[in-house]
Amino acid sequence: MIQVGIVGSGFIGPAHIEALRRLGFVEVVALCDVSLEAAQEKARQLNIPHAYGDVDALLAHPGLQVVHNCTPNFLHAQVNRQILRAGKHVFSEKPLCMTVEEARELELLAQEAGVIHGVSFVYRQFAMVQQAASMVRNGSAGRLFSAYGGYHQDWMLLETDFNWRVDAQQGGVSRAVADIGSHWCDTVQFVTGRRIVEVMADLAIVWSTRKASVSAETTFSEHRSDTQYQDVPVTTEDAGSVLFRFDDGSKGCFSVSQVSAGRKNRLHFDINASNCSLGWDQETPQQLWIGQRQQANQLLSDDPGLLNHDVAGLAHFPGGHSEGWPDAFKNMMLNFYQAVRAGEMPMESARRFASFSEGANVMHIIDAIVKSHQQRRWVSVEQ
Repeated sequence: MIQVGIVGSGFIGPAHIEALRRLGFVEVVALCDVSLEAAQEKARQLNIPHAYGDVDALLAHPGLQVVHNCTPNFLHAQVNRQILRAGKHVFSEKPLCMTVEEARELELLAQEAGVIHGVSFVYRQFAMVQQAASMVRNGSAGRLFSAYGGYHQDWMLLETDFNWRVDAQQGGVSRAVADIGSHWCDTVQFVTGRRIVEVMADLAIVWSTRKASVSAETTFSEHRSDTQYQDVPVTTEDAGSVLFRFDDGSKGCFSVSQVSAGRKNRLHFDINASNCSLGWDQETPQQLWIGQRQQANQLLSDDPGLLNHDVAGLAHFPGGHSEGWPDAFKNMMLNFYQAVRAGEMPMESARRFASFSEGANVMHIIDAIVKSHQQRRWVSVEQ
């Protein structure tokens, strides 16, 4: 059994733990949180045998091989740095860090450490996204023309919606682009096999001041009529639009929004190529739309018997049995831990999970988008 430690036990930490337990050959043996008491309470709830209130103490746990960084954004670089220097395999939540300088440092540290390193870009792990990528790789989609789409949510729609991501000190100088636009960029770069090299962005703040609950109620809690608020200035974007160019000259655009009423978690894309178009929507994840010019369009389902040979293993149940986000999360962990078992990073052409290098690449895209908005011009993405 591969022994794993988890740093951070908010929403995403338990999601990592659940996916790891589904693999069957990974054991979560230790959990670290902001204090020993908090870690012990969460460890009891999740049936994890050991708890720590300090990252270095967790890293010294006997037999520990892999550590998952599930902390808030502002701690990602610091914790990733500690894990790498301890020589442990590391799987980090996204974004990889907060700045491009940290991204360069972590990418180099990961390469020097010689460990397996991954970043939690989960949407490339859906079977139908992998099917689209396979069709582009094997040439059946034809020559890439363009890519369009977006990622839209409504959890920050109200003036009283507030959490730590709004604070640039904790979430970074970008919010909607860094939080969800990063997922769209990674997914579409994975499907097309191309890199975004230039961007033109227009971002928007719809609530220049938000009302944060004095009692620190969470975004999705029921606000009582007697709730007291304090006004907090907002400097990070709620929404935005981005034109971009790929490294092969093809082009596209995408939009992001955390203030689109009724859209809960809609990442969607259309890939236009010379033989067909490929469309996917995360809110209907088991379908890949294949658009045709001279024959009827196709709606392909995630029946393993209908998928390309190199993808079929990522649909784990017979056709008609629903699979979704938790199953994509399991696929991500399976791909990462197959590399841990093998003891080496797969070649980029064969790697299905995002590495620190790809995490750093997305940080450079975010940086270029922010600069483009500020400077009101096209900006090249650092490669």
